[in-house]
Amino acid sequence: MAGLFFLYGPPGVGKTTLGRALAEALDLPFEDLDERIVQEAGRAIPDIFAQEGEAGFRERESRVLRDLLSRYHGTRGAVVALGGGALLRRENRARVEATGVVVCLMARLETLLQRLRQAPEARPLVPRASAEALERLLRARAAHYASFARRVWVDDRPLPDVLWEVHIALGAFRLKAMPPPYDVRVRAGLLRSLDAPLQAWGKEVTAWALVSDERVMALHGDPVRRAIVSLGQPLATYVLPPGEGTKSLPWLQHLWEGFLQAGLDRQSAVAALGGGVIGDLAGFAAATFMRGIPWFNLPTTLLAMVDASIGGKTSIDLEAAKNAVGAFHPPRAVLMDPDTLHTLPEEQWRYGMAEVIKHALLGDPVLWERLQGGWGAVYHDTEALVRRALAVKVQVVESDPWERTGRRAQLNAGHTVGHAIEAALGYAFPHGAAVAVGLVVEAALAEALGLAPRDWHREVASMVARFHLPTRIPPGVRWTDFVQALAYDKKRYRGRVRFALPVAVGRVVANVDVPLDTLQRVVTALQEEVNP
Repeated sequence: MAGLFFLYGPPGVGKTTLGRALAEALDLPFEDLDERIVQEAGRAIPDIFAQEGEAGFRERESRVLRDLLSRYHGTRGAVVALGGGALLRRENRARVEATGVVVCLMARLETLLQRLRQAPEARPLVPRASAEALERLLRARAAHYASFARRVWVDDRPLPDVLWEVHIALGAFRLKAMPPPYDVRVRAGLLRSLDAPLQAWGKEVTAWALVSDERVMALHGDPVRRAIVSLGQPLATYVLPPGEGTKSLPWLQHLWEGFLQAGLDRQSAVAALGGGVIGDLAGFAAATFMRGIPWFNLPTTLLAMVDASIGGKTSIDLEAAKNAVGAFHPPRAVLMDPDTLHTLPEEQWRYGMAEVIKHALLGDPVLWERLQGGWGAVYHDTEALVRRALAVKVQVVESDPWERTGRRAQLNAGHTVGHAIEAALGYAFPHGAAVAVGLVVEAALAEALGLAPRDWHREVASMVARFHLPTRIPPGVRWTDFVQALAYDKKRYRGRVRFALPVAVGRVVANVDVPLDTLQRVVTALQEEVNP
């Protein structure tokens, strides 16, 4: 699978302008198919139509398209602006969809007419920017354009907003704020064709270490192993026990020693296949082995895809505190295959939804509205869910990669209380469940401090409950253990813990100092009672 991204749609929709901006954002070459045709023919497109007719133009278009697709085989890819009828031929569409992802840009007739009348070049199928000709063309192609699943409307929206929606629709991001830059890709079936992206992003890699856990390896390990072996390079595999307990110093040392025994060096790379535990542990092993070697993150859980895999953080736990030791070490690429989510147990789905809810609260009212439909609104379109939820974290991380402005601290919503619950229960309580409870408790704290309206925490609790997640602190959490866990929180500042409190849909207030008596009152009110 090549990393080609195609922009398609009717004349005047802005494919070239948007394509150039997208290519710059992704650090990829930009190709305009019509410009390639003009270069090959040595004539303008209206002249080709006049001399060869539309049939002759379509023949040229198909030939140039085939050449362009072959040019980018085995590379990171390119952004390609297609002519408004380039995919009317079935064979063209089949080739394009086999090598990349298509987004069809859409606009109202009035918008297209305005743009065509301002454009310097003539459009042979819409002579003199005729409203009647354009309307006939749109009517004839309406079913064709509607057949593309990924569509973005451009009307009355500034270019940056449309560009971001295209990023989401493509599932393609490039994070640049924390060097070195790295790519994030989301595509169903990606693990089954992993050899091409690994080759594209790892051309200088001479040996590989694959790190996974027993469950994930049994489900998804074979295609990943085959992809690496097909590159003709040595592979050492490390299959660890599942669970948070693996993200610890003994297992980190196990990986270090294994890498040494396998002969890995600074030209080697680590592939982390699994959830957040594997990503954090294998990433930290890569960050510290030989003072840092490349790694690739292949997340397989919802929680890892939308949260843990983005941001360049790697870590292990200490007995007293979660993620207490770690490093910033961005992966070479994050490659997500949402098909892996269909093998998750239901509880893992639920735990991942806590992070999705958090991201909706943080910065995406559209996502929040979609979540109102509960399981039925998200379960059968997992790729779209992942693309939209992780986009929130990408935006936040890019605005504050080193956690210096306070923007990235907003991602801690739900986590300060959640981590304290986990630590107080000896990490026997699932992380996603703890974050879900944390969101409700921290929404209640926002209420108590006058930062959110009355009953705000009940609205958050209602959303959490839609996905069968807990909304109250487990009865086994003692106040003294809870406070002690907060004392070890890595987000404390000058001896005090600062909270990131959700105060409205799309708004989180970071670095809030919560008085201890207020915290105790809210925690006590939202704790489950012990059953007699």
